[in-house]
Amino acid sequence: MKIAVVYYSLNENCAFIAEDLKARLDADLIRLHTEDETARKGRPPSSFMKFFWAIGVMKEMKKAPLKPYVFNSAAYDLIIIGAPVWAGSPARPISSFLAETGITGKKIALFVCHGGGAGKALEKFKTLLPGNDIIAERDFIVPIKNSEKAKQQAADWVKSLQAN
Repeated sequence: MKIAVVYYSLNENCAFIAEDLKARLDADLIRLHTEDETARKGRPPSSFMKFFWAIGVMKEMKKAPLKPYVFNSAAYDLIIIGAPVWAGSPARPISSFLAETGITGKKIALFVCHGGGAGKALEKFKTLLPGNDIIAERDFIVPIKNSEKAKQQAADWVKSLQAN
């Protein structure tokens, strides 16, 4: 089975999980980057500044233009998509990706990373993927800070994915 892990990560929490999934599943890894990341990289942005940038993107309800990436959904049997939770929703860059690719008719697994408030992010995530078979979903609480627990949760989730 050919698998892709597509994700966006602002504070590296989703990257931590995506890279773990890639290794466990021998999956292709597609990391999404926003066009304006370079404008924020003059000096390492604080968590405080990243938070306000993310809230600004969500509040304005604007698309988050993405840097070019290579992805063809037809090449995969399973697509795992991961995003941070911003204001109770999947991060806007993932919404941009899904709007651009128009994925349909695929088996999809979803994960979100958050600091303790996933809210309805997974439910909202599913609404962005009509016409697909959502076979699994998982949330991870600050995976980098809880790395051993997150790795075990990822391992357990992979077992359930392989059963589908």
